This record gives sequence, C-alpha cells and structure tokens, in this order.
Amino acid sequence: MSLSENANDNDNEFGAASEHADGDGLDLASRLTQDHHQSLKLWLRMLSCTVKIENEIRSRLRATFDITLPRFDLMAQLERFPEGLRMGELSKRMMVTGGNITGITNQLEQEQLVVRVLDQNDRRAYSVKLTPAGRHAFAEMAVVHEGWIAELLHGVTGTEKTQLIGLLSDMKRHLNDATDK
Repeated sequence: MSLSENANDNDNEFGAASEHADGDGLDLASRLTQDHHQSLKLWLRMLSCTVKIENEIRSRLRATFDITLPRFDLMAQLERFPEGLRMGELSKRMMVTGGNITGITNQLEQEQLVVRVLDQNDRRAYSVKLTPAGRHAFAEMAVVHEGWIAELLHGVTGTEKTQLIGLLSDMKRHLNDATDK
C-alpha cells in the first residue's frame, strides 16, 4: 500500500486522522481541527513521524548494540570525516552543547571507539577520530541501522520518497533563507 493510499484510509477532509471512539493512539496532529492552520498541522505531522522513528531506532540501538542514539550519531559524524572533527564542529553538526559532546566522547573513548588527537592546524585544540575498532563497530551498526530505516519506511513507495525528499529539500532551503535574514 502506498503512503497516499494509507494516509487516505484514516484521514478526514482536513488531512488529519479521524478520531476513534476510544480516542487511543491519536497524536496532536491527528486531533487538529479545521480551525487550525495547515502549516501547524504539517509541522506536527512531520514531528510526530520523526519522534516515532527516532524512538524506535533509539530502542533498537540500545537492545541490539547497547549504544545510545547520541553515541551512534557522534560515530556517524566521525565516520564521514576520517581525519577527525574538533569538538566544536561536532557540537555544531549534532546541534547539542559542547558539554554533551564531551560526555559522549568520554564514554566512547573509554570503550576505545574514539581517540582524541592534537589538531594538526591548531596544536592547542584536539580533534576526535574513530579508532579502527570504532570504524569496525560503526560499520556493523550502520548496515543494521539502514535496514531498520528501510523497514520503518516500507509503506512509502520509491516515487513518494523521491517526492518527499524534493519537497523537504525545498522546505529546508526556504527555512535557511528565512533564518539567514
């Protein structure tokens, strides 16, 4: 079943899921009425989907690999930059505080998955890099993680995924333009 077919099965004329008699399982986006602005409904629907996927991935990472999502995300950033990243750059890329990055890095360093090295461009600063063990562990997790994402999004056709990527790319561009002013 495609995304559009699935969405139409439970949606009322306003694009929100119809309320069930028992009221169970409805997210905020589903409870909005015609009086609510369409942009708010869209934002809440995207947020709801993101939270559902994130919670499932968080749970599976913990159960399967005994790792937190933030630790996985930090390793993913470092995998893209084999030469390493400075703590401030990691903080910016992950949109968390420097203190959070320090704590996550300390944990991964204790497990010998990352190492701090003197930054070649600034000897007063350190970069963080994956160790060989960290690269190996991340490679294993990344393959499984990709499979989980594919599983969770299996109800969305390839064409719909392409459309969503395009629409969300346009939205991101507009948001960047609006916030850069």
